[in-house]
Amino acid sequence: MGTAVKAAVGSTTGLLFLAVIAVVGIAGIADSTASGITVTGATLLPSPAALTDIPTAMLALYQQAAATCPGLPWTVLAAIGKTETDHARNPHMISTAGAVGPMQFLPSTFATYAHPIPPGGKTPPTPWDPVDSVYAAARLLCTNGARDGRNLRGAIFAYNHDQTYIDHVLQTAATYTASDQPTKPDNAYRAPTPQAATAIAYARAQLGRPYIWGGDGPSLTELPSGSVQVRGGFDCSGLTKAAYAAAGITLPRVAQDQYDAGPRVPAGAPLLPGDLVFYGMSSNVHHVGLYVGDGYMIDAPRPGEVVRVEPYRFSNDQYLGATRPSAGR
Repeated sequence: MGTAVKAAVGSTTGLLFLAVIAVVGIAGIADSTASGITVTGATLLPSPAALTDIPTAMLALYQQAAATCPGLPWTVLAAIGKTETDHARNPHMISTAGAVGPMQFLPSTFATYAHPIPPGGKTPPTPWDPVDSVYAAARLLCTNGARDGRNLRGAIFAYNHDQTYIDHVLQTAATYTASDQPTKPDNAYRAPTPQAATAIAYARAQLGRPYIWGGDGPSLTELPSGSVQVRGGFDCSGLTKAAYAAAGITLPRVAQDQYDAGPRVPAGAPLLPGDLVFYGMSSNVHHVGLYVGDGYMIDAPRPGEVVRVEPYRFSNDQYLGATRPSAGR
């Protein structure tokens, strides 16, 4: 893989890479903490720069693929995608060494990490497909040190044996990371059941997706060019329903019915990761989020916003109460 990526640096993609280095004057980064990246697996919110630079479809893919490897920040995956092909914007995506596709894989290297076929991937998988290639890149990084944040620099080194490349990727990843992040790493949030943990993992993988009224989640459409377009998003209750559906628990569609379905968390009782938190009045619930711990929830807030992590209590929030769909499971 290092050979393939080094060759890509000699291609059109590489010219972009070298130009960026010349402009920003990247210095050596001692470790991933110095670059501003949390390697413990913390839920990372995208920065305004990330939301501006990364196409929505690619942002969703980076987040979903990184979620399959605890400890791999999606921002690192995105930074590699930026460095290699500018998030699949490069019109050629073929290096002189034969590396191809959005993440610049040699076909032989890609074959090592292509399975299992990810949701929305091609059959058979191909390095030209954004879904296949991003998930394969996540697997390569995970196998070589990214899991649980053990050796993030080593994982990137496995992708490209070049210290300047590693520094550049980490610097780019830092620019994609919002400055205001939750205060605890993911592994500090102890979900009470496997179902709650699965629901949280699913919701985390949707961070950055747009709020769409009545939205039940994204759909993947193959374009005539062979690329994949991701459309759609979630409203608040569509997100919570989909998160628990991933865990094998069926919830009603709308927030009011989800609240009515219970089981309720007694008023004043501590919330647990995986609880659903509701807003409004008992007969007029207008919003729901998924509690993840430390006073935060993942929710799809309103039109014009994206799925995000934010405090579950805020000024004039009309907080009503919580339910625990995973109770007794």
